[in-house]
Amino acid sequence: MKIFTNSIKIIVLLLVLLPGISRAQLNGSYILSGKVGDDQGKPLVGATVSIKGTTNSTSTDTTGKFSLTTSAKLPYTLVFTAVGFQPQEFYIKNANSAVNITLTTQSLLVNEVVVTASRKEEKLLRSPVAIEKLSITALKQSPGPSFYDALENVKGVQMTTTSITLKVPNTRGFNSPNNFRFMQLVDGVDMQSATLGVPLGNAIGPTELDIASVEITPGAAAALYGTNAINGLSNLFTKDPFKYQGLSFYHRQAVNHVGNDRLGASSITEDALRYAKAFNDKFAVKVNFSYMQGQDWQSDTRLDQNPTNLKSANPAYPELTGTSNAAYDGWNKYGDDALAGSNTVSIKGITVDGKARPNLTVARTGYNEVDLVDPHVKNLKLDGTLSYKLTPSTILSYTYRYGRLDGVFQRGNKISLQGATVQNHKIELKGKDFLVRGYESIENTGNSFNVKPLADNLDLNHASNSAWGTLYGNALKAYNGGVLTSANLAAAEQAARAAADKGRVEPGTPEFDALRKTIIGINNWDIKSSLIPNAPVTGGAALVQKSHMYNGEAQWDLTDKVKFVDLLVGADVRVYSITPDGNNFVDFSRPIADRNTPLADGTFGKDVIYKKYGAFTQVTKTFFDEKLKLFGSIRWDRNPYFDPKFTPRLAAVYTVNQNHNFRFTFQNGYRFPSLFEALSYVNNGRVKRVGSLPFINEGLGYLGNSYTQTSVVAFNAAVNAAGGSDQAALANRNLLKVADLPPARPEQITSFEVGYKGIVADNKVFIDIDAYTNRYDGFLGQVQVFVPNGATVGSDAAVLSMLDINRDPTTGTSSNAASQGQSRYRVYTNAKNIYHNYGSSAGVTYNFYQHYTVSGNVSFNKLKAQTASDIFVTGFNTPEWSGNVSFGNREVVKNLGFNVVYKWQQSYLWESPLVTGTVPSIKTVDAQVTYRVPAYYATFKLGATDIFNKRYYQYAGGPTIGGLYYVSVTLDGLLAGNTNNNK
Repeated sequence: MKIFTNSIKIIVLLLVLLPGISRAQLNGSYILSGKVGDDQGKPLVGATVSIKGTTNSTSTDTTGKFSLTTSAKLPYTLVFTAVGFQPQEFYIKNANSAVNITLTTQSLLVNEVVVTASRKEEKLLRSPVAIEKLSITALKQSPGPSFYDALENVKGVQMTTTSITLKVPNTRGFNSPNNFRFMQLVDGVDMQSATLGVPLGNAIGPTELDIASVEITPGAAAALYGTNAINGLSNLFTKDPFKYQGLSFYHRQAVNHVGNDRLGASSITEDALRYAKAFNDKFAVKVNFSYMQGQDWQSDTRLDQNPTNLKSANPAYPELTGTSNAAYDGWNKYGDDALAGSNTVSIKGITVDGKARPNLTVARTGYNEVDLVDPHVKNLKLDGTLSYKLTPSTILSYTYRYGRLDGVFQRGNKISLQGATVQNHKIELKGKDFLVRGYESIENTGNSFNVKPLADNLDLNHASNSAWGTLYGNALKAYNGGVLTSANLAAAEQAARAAADKGRVEPGTPEFDALRKTIIGINNWDIKSSLIPNAPVTGGAALVQKSHMYNGEAQWDLTDKVKFVDLLVGADVRVYSITPDGNNFVDFSRPIADRNTPLADGTFGKDVIYKKYGAFTQVTKTFFDEKLKLFGSIRWDRNPYFDPKFTPRLAAVYTVNQNHNFRFTFQNGYRFPSLFEALSYVNNGRVKRVGSLPFINEGLGYLGNSYTQTSVVAFNAAVNAAGGSDQAALANRNLLKVADLPPARPEQITSFEVGYKGIVADNKVFIDIDAYTNRYDGFLGQVQVFVPNGATVGSDAAVLSMLDINRDPTTGTSSNAASQGQSRYRVYTNAKNIYHNYGSSAGVTYNFYQHYTVSGNVSFNKLKAQTASDIFVTGFNTPEWSGNVSFGNREVVKNLGFNVVYKWQQSYLWESPLVTGTVPSIKTVDAQVTYRVPAYYATFKLGATDIFNKRYYQYAGGPTIGGLYYVSVTLDGLLAGNTNNNK
């Protein structure tokens, strides 16, 4: 908070001083004025007027007039641009030149320029890779309530909504709610949270008023952007304070949870403010503020992912189905984690219909997510920028960005964010042919907590697993006077559960609220027991993570120096510094037994450091009168824990004529494990989640001395069916499979892509087609393994320790020997198989009459079937077919426009360590109507997403999303003098 306060003081001080400083720069300036109109003779509002080769610019007012204050040396060229019109240049010989310009309508993207594809400006049509761009106009015409919602309509993009405040885009498969493979940038700053491991682009990124454009590159981009971008990236650009000046205000009022919903119709409000001012085209300042609050979407799908017929449940008890499934594992219920085996007990000696039955696996009752997580969320965003022009084409700037958010996201488990904060400090020097940038990102999780240990410890405060199992077993066997039959077994199960749960705190009671408050305030997820005597009595669930990330980068365009080719070089370095908390990150130099215990000074040891650095070069050359353009780039990346990696990219673009462009691209890419994948050490439900770096294994033994979870489940099912004795266990020992996990290595992708971009039918139809194939080697994921305590895999003692009844150390009985028990680990490691996926996408935009436009796109993505099983499920998590169709007109009549979007996607299988299940098909309609009042700089928008309120979820275990209906008003460009940004 101190850094935040000091930064605000700096911004305020400079705001006070800048006007006086800038007045000293007025000498030698003059004002150039003129007027811009469209090809129908109407004034063109909001057209940009700039001096070519500089950042000196302004915009036209409501009458089409402009005035530009400059000290540029004559002669020079003015460039006139406006969204939907062809750019035009005008040569200025003297300051008295009469400037009256008419721009010609251009509905499609003939001259649109992008930066992301090659890290330098180039025409979108001649990009060497697939790329999509959303301009200000496209963002404003989207029916979505926010600019981030517009990304869902982009060709090839799959959006995963974990919360109203958190949306995670992905392209081309292998999707996850915490997407490590898809990079999000805002003005060059990486928005991926270091410790949380989730992209925060829409939570701490630009406000609605400050977004200028968005560029999305589907597919591998690691050759230029490094090891986090093997699935693609989104690049968000904010408005330049020199070009977009004045005061702007935005208010949105929305309602969700309409209809048959447990929360009832709920209000969402969002307000934003932007102010930008340039002083004599030397200094500029920009300040943004936004605040949103409302009721979040809730995850309350009560499907059972562990039905009775599975080996991890009770196939020998067909009577126990549905709500009577003793091993029920609900999608959005926690503490009942039967599939993970972390919250189960084994009941022996059951007789039904006079015949002995195998051991019964019973899951603890647990709690529903909606009873554990507060649905009310808030999101505060604040940023400020100070810019100074050292020369007309060189700008030095400082940007401070602050975000505070609530919400829910899914990692290995659900995390409830409460008051989590992220701060960015960025200093940048940007010239005509070079860029130097440095930034720091500071994270603090505030009052956040992990939902699973909260549910676990709520149950364990009532009774330990063994004590609860005894209560359950006694009640079950005593039901109906001790006579269990197939007809009464389901009722007996429910009665036994009720008896074992008697006295448990229940949602909605003061006792539940008090215990929940205590648990989420404690930073230790263990609970006191004979095995863990130093743990807190109630256990804890607090998520306490603090970190700093430092990033430095530079690039230099040497084209003017080399002459015969276009040459771009660059380098970057990144360092993470994590404060160990004892639950997620620890000081590995400390003994294993002490890592989760605070030192005398209250800390958990030395900071955890993780770093990487790299460099790249790109060469571009044109041939045959610039019809053929060849691209070649190579990147070198180094992480001290791995060997250096080289990442090449080769591309060719052939232009048949200006409007027809074909491309071919080959890329290779590597991804080092993310911070959480590399160095986590999470104790959760007595299953420790550990990072992939091999030194973490020292003293734990999970790499070479463990069995796979899948084989342990099959082993116990067979043993239970045979009576559950040690003899039965040793007879079925061949079912146990040694995990034999390899030391982790970087994930690798090899990608081939072809594509076409073109404009036909007299510039009325834009066509964009691409196809790709990817090869993944060393895919990084999680596998759960079981380590026999005090024994070596293959030995009798190791086999017996894998029995469910030996989860903890046990003493001997008449049928079972004593055991030291087992330890369970969920390990980040590499898949053993090589995976191939392929796909294609196509988009068409047709401007068929005046401003009427119809557009649509379709995407196909498929994972090639494997012939052999792997050590974990990779989770392609992508529908095979998806797409959308839109119809709109930005000006049906003067100042009135509309847009309607129909979106659909096929049903598909979602696989993850937390929830696996089928996501039903989605079909929704979004719509908006916009009315502009230029004289008052105002835009009114009425719209809805999922207008027919057809509820859906985007991933298994995710929130149920329904209709969201909103109205908004924007006042844009007030106090801008002769400039107006209301485009």
